[in-house]
Amino acid sequence: MTIIHNLGFPRVGAARELKRAQESYWAGKIDQAALRETGRELRARHWKTQAKAGLQWVPVGDFAWYDHILEWSTLLGAVPARFGQAEDAPVDLDTLFRMARGRAPSGTPAAACEMTKWFDTNYHYIVPELHPQQTYRIARSYLFEQVAEAQALGFKARPVIPGPLTWLWLGKGDAYGEGAGDPAKLVLLETLLPVYEQVLSRLAGQGVDWVQVDEPLLTLELPQAWRAAFEGVYRRLAGCGVKLLLTTYFEGLDLNLDVVRSLPVQGLHVDLVRAPGQLPAVMEGLRDDQVLSLGVIDGRNVWRTDLDRVRAQVKQAAALLKDRLWLAPSCSLLHAPIDLDMETGLDGELRSWLSFAVQKLDELRLLRGLVDGTLAASDERALAAARQAIRDRAASPRIHRRDVADRLASAAGISRDRAPFARRIESQHRRLKLPAYPTTTIGSFPQTPEIRTLRRDWRNGSLGDAAYEKAIRAEIERVVRFQEEIGLDVLVHGEPERNDMVEYFGELLAGFAFTGFGWVQSYGSRCVKPPLIFGDVARLAPMTVAWSAYAQSLTDRPVKGMLTGPVTILQWSFVRDDQPREQTCRQIALALRDEVLDLEAAGIRVIQIDEPAFREGLPLRHSQWAAYLDWAVDSFRLTTSGVQDDTQIHTHMCYSEFNDIIQAIAAMDADVITIETSRSNMELLGAFEDFDYPNDIGPGVYDIHSPNIPKEGWMVDLMHRAARRVPADRLWVNPDCGLKTRGWPETREALKAMVHAAHSLREAA
Repeated sequence: MTIIHNLGFPRVGAARELKRAQESYWAGKIDQAALRETGRELRARHWKTQAKAGLQWVPVGDFAWYDHILEWSTLLGAVPARFGQAEDAPVDLDTLFRMARGRAPSGTPAAACEMTKWFDTNYHYIVPELHPQQTYRIARSYLFEQVAEAQALGFKARPVIPGPLTWLWLGKGDAYGEGAGDPAKLVLLETLLPVYEQVLSRLAGQGVDWVQVDEPLLTLELPQAWRAAFEGVYRRLAGCGVKLLLTTYFEGLDLNLDVVRSLPVQGLHVDLVRAPGQLPAVMEGLRDDQVLSLGVIDGRNVWRTDLDRVRAQVKQAAALLKDRLWLAPSCSLLHAPIDLDMETGLDGELRSWLSFAVQKLDELRLLRGLVDGTLAASDERALAAARQAIRDRAASPRIHRRDVADRLASAAGISRDRAPFARRIESQHRRLKLPAYPTTTIGSFPQTPEIRTLRRDWRNGSLGDAAYEKAIRAEIERVVRFQEEIGLDVLVHGEPERNDMVEYFGELLAGFAFTGFGWVQSYGSRCVKPPLIFGDVARLAPMTVAWSAYAQSLTDRPVKGMLTGPVTILQWSFVRDDQPREQTCRQIALALRDEVLDLEAAGIRVIQIDEPAFREGLPLRHSQWAAYLDWAVDSFRLTTSGVQDDTQIHTHMCYSEFNDIIQAIAAMDADVITIETSRSNMELLGAFEDFDYPNDIGPGVYDIHSPNIPKEGWMVDLMHRAARRVPADRLWVNPDCGLKTRGWPETREALKAMVHAAHSLREAA
């Protein structure tokens, strides 16, 4: 019988139980024992769900208190010195939280570790910090404890660990100036591999037969030194008493298939969703003693799988490999919502098109029966319903709009060009009259429980429209007055009406649908509920104009209109898979263009179009970047086309590496770009300096992802560093992201310190 298995399961809980426990612990409302009990309950529930679906093993080690890469870094003892970790002492949970957040209920606060995107997803991992004299050891026992936990519950455990080369590739350090691919990092394998050997041997001693070793690095275009390192690494790991499933995902293995063929591993997993064409070449080099795991259920999207198509795709492999064929999702289900059965608010037709994590496991079970010819009667009925849903979706009139198609066809005739920046900025200076080192925020202000209750009551009908509008206006006025009081130069309305920077817009656009419980982890306790883009996108009415115009009516200072950009709306949604992504992106851009022009007509002369996901959309292969960047830049410029020279366009990007896409960022031609630089100590500005970026820059000086309140002197020092790289007359002072997740007390003090820092800079200029 064909084996089915899973690479990882969402860890947050169907009702975000982990998030609530984390935040309660950080706030001192529960103790660590209660937090750990929540983790045990979630793991047991998720293992039971997976075992019920007929999986051969349950993955262990996919659970994380904040991030799975951080979990592994702490197991290895890779804790930066600033966190005061005693040599040879176990790494405790509060140290892990301080590495992630800068503080925890115990321990001295310290600068949090850098955070960035996990390959081309919207999941964020905590970047390992590396240095040449680093040593490693088993400093935490969580993995072994969770294996024993699963076994005690009667489950067969398969541990999941990051591969040593992928972990090193993801790490950073001052000594490694050539970036992720710096071959100098490979020297660390000498001290790193003995710990991997100890881990694998210890797992073998617990009765583990297979260990999943994730090496998504193998799907990238690798320098030769890294390619050459794989054979030596896996020769060493091969004798540790367990079988190794080498796991790759997010792209195909074609570039490094020759490397993989030489490795002494007992199993190989490949992603056939992202790279369906790789199967023949992978099969050709497979050894007779190896199993092949095929990732055929999309782990990163929500649409039902065409099981008949997949059966045809794997038919030859099934005939040749027989019991050496395994079927699985393409990657960990970390990136999918948990359970479609909770979505009682979706209409039946749309719901029938969808599949969440639990349902993807059911699809695997049905697929196995289809491949093996062992479907039960109940499975036959389920398969018939699935086939009908696939046909219904393809034929549904809800998906295509003639007006959108016509408008998209005519968009080629819209000029994307604006006047040169030097001419625009002169017009903007005359109109806005801003001081040196102008101050602003990124957009959102704290989303208090009262604001969330207000929106909830309005949505469920217990609060009328008039009362809701009055309350939102009162909150906008409060935020505007606060910004005036502390002396910010360019204000925002605070976004109290917005639940999420993507969901808010999707709710007001045609072609979108929304879940009630479709939560996906973004980082730590931060979960998002991505919209579903199921059809053609169009704006139905103005979306932000009334709120922005009201805020502007309260003050003589400029107020920014706040929009989420087309690429980010695309990237942070579950996108339809029946047309090219760039076509959907341009539909969104045209809808947003209408909003931009309406904001300008309403007197809003500073408009921010956030694109934090711009780099995230890059293909993993450099050779494919140019095509993506062409349509991504074009979509942004389509959104801003038509505005006057004295309307200032801002964009915001966070937690991204800019060096290799700086030309594309410049081509977006935003008047001001605000970026994250506080955690990286202005490291990211190197790209803007080397390229001689021509427009204004706001390097974030306040890390909003940490509850620590930055000191004025710290921010002044950061801006002095920035001024050594970028002319001071082109610098803005701002936080590195929106403030919705922060509390008011820390926000007040942090922003006051930020404004004082700007005043100090002006006085010293």
